[in-house]
Amino acid sequence: MQDGTPWPGNSVRDHPGMIQVFLGHSGVRDVEGNELPCLVYVSREKRQGFEHHKKAGAMNALIRVSAVLSNAPYLLNVDCDHYINNSKALREAMCFMMDPISGKKVCYVQFPQRFDGIDRHDRYSNRNVVFFDINMKGLDGIQGPIYVGTGCVFRRQALYGYDAPVTKKPPGKTCNCLPKWCCCLCCCSRKNKKTKQKKTVKKPKQREASKQIHALENIEEGISDSISQKSSEGSQMKLEKKFGQSPVFVTSTLLENGGGPRNAIPPSLLSEAIQVISCSYEDKTEWGKEVGWIYGSVTEDILTGFKMHCHGWRSVYCMSKQPAFKGSAPINLSDRLHQVLRWALGSVEIFLSRHCPIWYGYGGGMKWLERFSYINSVVYPWTSIPLLVYCTLPAICLLTGKFIVPEISNYAGVVFMALFVSIAVTGILEMQWGGVGIDDWWRNKQFWVIGGVSSHLFALFQGLLKVLAGVSTSFTVTSKAADDGEFSELYLFKWTSLLIPPTTLLIINIVGVVVGVSDAINNGYNSWGPLFGRLFFALWVIIHLFSLPQRFTRKTRPDANHYFGVVNPAGLYFDSYVGPDKPIRLERWSCIRNL
Repeated sequence: MQDGTPWPGNSVRDHPGMIQVFLGHSGVRDVEGNELPCLVYVSREKRQGFEHHKKAGAMNALIRVSAVLSNAPYLLNVDCDHYINNSKALREAMCFMMDPISGKKVCYVQFPQRFDGIDRHDRYSNRNVVFFDINMKGLDGIQGPIYVGTGCVFRRQALYGYDAPVTKKPPGKTCNCLPKWCCCLCCCSRKNKKTKQKKTVKKPKQREASKQIHALENIEEGISDSISQKSSEGSQMKLEKKFGQSPVFVTSTLLENGGGPRNAIPPSLLSEAIQVISCSYEDKTEWGKEVGWIYGSVTEDILTGFKMHCHGWRSVYCMSKQPAFKGSAPINLSDRLHQVLRWALGSVEIFLSRHCPIWYGYGGGMKWLERFSYINSVVYPWTSIPLLVYCTLPAICLLTGKFIVPEISNYAGVVFMALFVSIAVTGILEMQWGGVGIDDWWRNKQFWVIGGVSSHLFALFQGLLKVLAGVSTSFTVTSKAADDGEFSELYLFKWTSLLIPPTTLLIINIVGVVVGVSDAINNGYNSWGPLFGRLFFALWVIIHLFSLPQRFTRKTRPDANHYFGVVNPAGLYFDSYVGPDKPIRLERWSCIRNL
């Protein structure tokens, strides 16, 4: 620090809550005269023995601090490895949020994830185009896309666990649809009934009426005062139990259009902000259960979006022409598999929790097709078991000389071919609709098989151990940037135990093909017919796993003549590879002061 004392945040796991306001409400302007927004550094309190809930806990702390200091009605969530690529995308999100017809029910606007540093062939399927360009667009026509953890604009009120506003029902039938003479008769008859009722009512005496009215007013005032006092105390207790013991923050949750409380001075706001990021603030509250980012899984994004949709909100998928946000992708196969392992582990945790979409959140306004999409997002790791069996059976059939079933009838063969063709036709239609190329689609399919028999399978066993046996597994943050070049570590092979199952399956299927062909050659012409059925399944597995050897090789760097460099005043040297189909882009290369 400036006074010579050590900075309180030097100990990462044990330090007090810290807030530093770089730009406040003092009207600081840039060189063009535009007022700059608030810029606040926040570091929540960390103490030994407290559960901090990783990213979800950090996001909840930021919600509370921003509510105390500014209380803007909308929030933007961008991961630390992403950056804003299109500033006008925020305006597009506001168009959905502030739509006068359906904007009130929009809880968040999700943008697709786009990445830098991916090779042209996208060997690791980092772009995930089938999910972002096909599945998410389809969900946008139901109740909206799922929340993917970054590149998302939120409505603050939706994060507080409130129900979506109920749409007003259309007015009932009036007599406008009837003839005028009928309408007149109806109106006249209603007027006559009202006048008759008024005439039959007996008027009490004036003095008695005034005394009774005066007494009733006194009684009603006393009752209303006591009821309002009790109701205010009860509602305050409920709000504090839900949001915590900060009166400033609790008051801010009631302001639908945002805005901070009046008559609040900056010192009191800062002390209140320090309170809401303390370790014990969330104790005995609904934070992480019904409010904010939901705890209980390493993939808190799925849970958070699911809870919002259960409250009747809908989301919007916004695909701008220029990507709104861009981020970094894993730089080699091992890191990519570990990333998929963490996602699958979170899905297993949700499946084994009370928030599983199969049995949670009924009667809250979620549509059935939207529920099916959430069920699919938590069930897919379990498909690793039949996928592993499917990839193993062809090799066993070739090695033992027996087929999966004793014999296949013509009807069964027709049904199988019909299913196979229908899946292919569906894939083609989806590619045409989503604008996905055949290469991207095939890479995605290959990596689904590789990740299914490796990351998904490991995640299934780790999730069962964690939930049933209490054996927790730690995950490492995925490495997403290389320090010595753009694609320098892209093909660098790093061994991991996740590669054992797909490598084993590839080897035994290749051995099975060799053994099956050798037996057919030795046994004569009659043995070739039954062999083709076995070879079809084995070769289908091999072509999905055959990209593994290609990923183990390292690619040489491009020619140095294709590099250009720029030096900024700080002495950082930037360069980038310029290819025929790749736009010029600057990447940090090394710190060189002398060219």
